[in-house]
Amino acid sequence: MHSAIDFKQLVEAVGDAIVVCDANGAITLWNPAAERLFGFAESEALGQSLDLIIPERQRQRHWDGYHKTMQTGQTRYGNDVLRVPALHKDGRALSIAFTVAMLFSAEKKVTAIIAIIRDETARFSEERSLRKRLAELEAK
Repeated sequence: MHSAIDFKQLVEAVGDAIVVCDANGAITLWNPAAERLFGFAESEALGQSLDLIIPERQRQRHWDGYHKTMQTGQTRYGNDVLRVPALHKDGRALSIAFTVAMLFSAEKKVTAIIAIIRDETARFSEERSLRKRLAELEAK
C-alpha cells in the first residue's frame, strides 16, 4: 500500500538543513535544521541572498558557479558531497558538507536549487588535529 508523504512535515522533521534558493539565489525554503545550524530564523533567511552564510572570500566563486548552473541546467558536482566553509549568524566559521539538486519547470528550465547540509565543523577540526599530530610524530 502506497501512502501519501507529508513533505512539509518531512522537511521540518529531518535533522539535516534543507535550503532552497530560486534562480536568482534568494532563499525560498529554510527548515528548522537550517535555523539550528546557521543561527538565522526562517523569517531572517527567507528572501535573502545566500551571502548570509557564505564567507566573503568564497562569494565570487560561488556565484560564478551558481549562475552557470542556472543557465546550463547542469551542475558539475552531480551527487558529490561538497565540503566548504560557511558562516554562522554570530560570525563564527563553520565547516559544512552538502549535496545539491535542481528543480525544473515543465520547459526544463532550472527554477530552484536545493542543498541538503550537515555541520562538519567538529569532525573537520578533529581531522585537522589528527593530521597535525601525525605530521609532528613523523617529523621526530
